[in-house]
Amino acid sequence: MPEYTNAAIQTVAVNQNVLFSETPVGCNRGYVTHREGSGLVTLRGITNQCRARYKVTFGGNIAVPTGGTAGAISVALAVNGEALNSAVATVTPAAVEEYFNVFSTAYIDVDRGCCLSLSVKNISTQAINVANPNLIVERVA
Repeated sequence: MPEYTNAAIQTVAVNQNVLFSETPVGCNRGYVTHREGSGLVTLRGITNQCRARYKVTFGGNIAVPTGGTAGAISVALAVNGEALNSAVATVTPAAVEEYFNVFSTAYIDVDRGCCLSLSVKNISTQAINVANPNLIVERVA
């Protein structure tokens, strides 16, 4: 299943998505689609069962950018724009430009014939820097 990355450091505004500019491993079956440079990934319910199940894993480094205020910052996996409370990663840098590694994973079910939009969203109260984001989507059932 696919992997999406971005080697450049990006500043992500409040309630905006982390962007993925590279696809080291693509999905050749059409279950997962993504447009390079976008923050949205589409999960498709292509199955003969009631639903398709995906395991989604996100890892990356986050920090408060220069000009921001040191304090708690968070990212979360989001489905159709809504952050999953069970997939929030929070760190508390003591200074700006102090990077921490974050990780989050979730199982996401997509009903047969439907599609869901997946993203990694900045749910902090300020902009954050994101370095080396990595999103892996595995079809597990």
